[in-house]
Amino acid sequence: MSGARATATPRLGSQRAPGRPLPTADPAWSADPYADALRTGRGPLFLRRTDGWLLPLDVERWCAEPDPADLDVLGRCEGAVLDVGCGPGRLVAALAARGRRALGIDVSEAAVAHTVRRGGRALRASVFDPLPGTGRWDTALLMDGNIGIGGDPAALLHRMAGVLTAGGLLLAETVPCPDVDERVTVRVTGLCDTPGAPFPWARLGTPALMRRARACGWRAEDRWSPDGRAFVALRAPARTPAATPTDPRG
Repeated sequence: MSGARATATPRLGSQRAPGRPLPTADPAWSADPYADALRTGRGPLFLRRTDGWLLPLDVERWCAEPDPADLDVLGRCEGAVLDVGCGPGRLVAALAARGRRALGIDVSEAAVAHTVRRGGRALRASVFDPLPGTGRWDTALLMDGNIGIGGDPAALLHRMAGVLTAGGLLLAETVPCPDVDERVTVRVTGLCDTPGAPFPWARLGTPALMRRARACGWRAEDRWSPDGRAFVALRAPARTPAATPTDPRG
């Protein structure tokens, strides 16, 4: 739930995450159809599955100001906020306008540039790259379907547990259809563009995410469904001594 917690603010210097080696940033989201859509602020833009099925991407909403559902999520944020897959930065910019500490990360150069133009702080990186402030973020956002990043929800939840403080807050948007639980290979494409490179993606409804989160040691705190969208609030598991982050201040 909403409220602030007094913890050290993550610095924006480079810091390698503890634990197993992590994959580098996937360049697929830097494909021209995605960059062009962000620059113009409109679609059509899709994720195309290998069988030809298309998932529309709501570029216009991403490039607009936060809507009431977004604002509700922002009101629940605690302390320093990391927006994973920030896109054109509507949430990072809104947090900055409120005087909140926030950083967006995205593998798309166009998304990072758009976020900075809106007044937010952003870094071109994958969540699986070494990140500033690893282990000391109070809140992380996985909005707009970004629970699908990497195509492996368990691996992503494990990574988020390392990015957040112990007991930190994860606010994730799920698929409104509760029965969805799939891992697919997709490409970013417009109607007439050459699709970008294939990459793994996942789609989860709330029940599927809750099951996977419990199996990874997360605690469910809340779930809500405003305006045809679905969200989950999760608390990160306690950190083992071996995974306790090193304070970069020395």
